[in-house]
Amino acid sequence: MELYKLVIFIALVFMIYNLFRALFLMNKNDSDKPPMSKYIGRRVMFSVFIVLLLLIGIAFGFITPNPRPY
Repeated sequence: MELYKLVIFIALVFMIYNLFRALFLMNKNDSDKPPMSKYIGRRVMFSVFIVLLLLIGIAFGFITPNPRPY
C-alpha cells in the first residue's frame, strides 16, 4: 500500500518537473532544444495516469478516501 502511494508521489513530482521544463523552454525560445509541446504532452499524460491510479486505488481499496472533508 505504501508502494502505491510512493508511485503516485513520484508521478506527481515527474509531472511538476515536466511543467517547469516546458516553462524554461518557453522563456528561452531556443530552436536547438526540443519543442515545449513535448513536455506539456508528458505532463498531460502523467496527469491522466495519476487520475487512473487514484481511481484504481480507491476501487480496489489501496486508498481509502476521506468520507467527510469538512
